[in-house]
Amino acid sequence: MSAILYLHGFLSSPLSVKAQQTRAYLAEHHPDIEFICPELSNHPAELSKQLLSLITANPVLTDNGLKVIGSSMGGYLATWLMAHFNGKAALINPAVKPFELLEGYLGAHINPYTQKQFTLSKSDIEHIRRLYVPHITNPANFKVLLQTGDETLDYRLAVQHYQGAEVVVEEGGDHSFVDYEQHLPAIAAFLFSA
Repeated sequence: MSAILYLHGFLSSPLSVKAQQTRAYLAEHHPDIEFICPELSNHPAELSKQLLSLITANPVLTDNGLKVIGSSMGGYLATWLMAHFNGKAALINPAVKPFELLEGYLGAHINPYTQKQFTLSKSDIEHIRRLYVPHITNPANFKVLLQTGDETLDYRLAVQHYQGAEVVVEEGGDHSFVDYEQHLPAIAAFLFSA
């Protein structure tokens, strides 16, 4: 038995379109692969502990090396996990330095999927900064999907940060990554290739 860990982005949830598309694709084409998609905490101080507890509680995740799909902030978290575990990650429009971007998000929020209310503080941003991986030492273990029309993140930062990785840059699109589901066969092939 193998498993894929899917990490959604900031202000997102396991109910997001990409998470649901991934779940449906695996159920149809790879029913032997378990899909694990936690609802990530809205409180950044809890994220690293939440992820490590999840991996400990689900040994299937590391049986054959960790396999992660991370979108936006989830891509940032997947990069942090790859610095601690053997495995592979597919990143979708990943946030390279979300601690810089989130300076503009300080204050009260409501997660549009879960309706949970939370407040983002300076200390939350410091917790996120501590998870930063300044240098990718294992670029061959990453597949990075980027769209130039991403209105939230500058795709060029990811091109630079993940040098040596398999990087796919598509013209146009947006932060949600248009036509993501068409890439799922290639993502699965990458994650489970020897």
